[in-house]
Amino acid sequence: MTRTPSLVAAVRDGDAEALRAALGRGEDPAERDERGWAALDWAAGRGDVPAVRALLDAGADPRARGPEGRSPYEIAVAAGKVDAARVLREVTGEGADGWRPYCKAYLVAALRAFPDWSTVDGEGLTAETVVYLHHDLTVTRSIWHGEDVLWSHSSPEWAEFCREDLGFRVPDDLELVPGGSGTGRR
Repeated sequence: MTRTPSLVAAVRDGDAEALRAALGRGEDPAERDERGWAALDWAAGRGDVPAVRALLDAGADPRARGPEGRSPYEIAVAAGKVDAARVLREVTGEGADGWRPYCKAYLVAALRAFPDWSTVDGEGLTAETVVYLHHDLTVTRSIWHGEDVLWSHSSPEWAEFCREDLGFRVPDDLELVPGGSGTGRR
């Protein structure tokens, strides 16, 4: 049986005093437990911001990936721990670019307000037909990007229409976290 490093155990158990003691003894923040998780992974998943900061200050690698291939930032986002994810994003820049493959459903009636949309209406679309506006401002019949494309004419006018009239934008990672309370608690 593999012994869990005391630093990992302290964070996993939420024991701030044991965490300080382990760091004071110079325990290696890169050590992993029997599951392959480092202390920073546990802190991120628990949403323990003080532990995240203490581990980063002690030299924990915020870009290290665990056995599932996730970084501490990705673990925090998946666990709904927005505050911990923000701290990690400040250090790594992960998720800050705002780009994600993303689409939002609209009724054709909403898109018909764009003057050039009439060129698409010959496709047998009704006002109630659901179509998908994607991150690159293409429109498809399918939820899958690039499949059954109806509109791919990018222009400044189209971009403005999507942004201003439809209110379309690709959300930030942290906006997609369930609960949205900042802590991820429900």
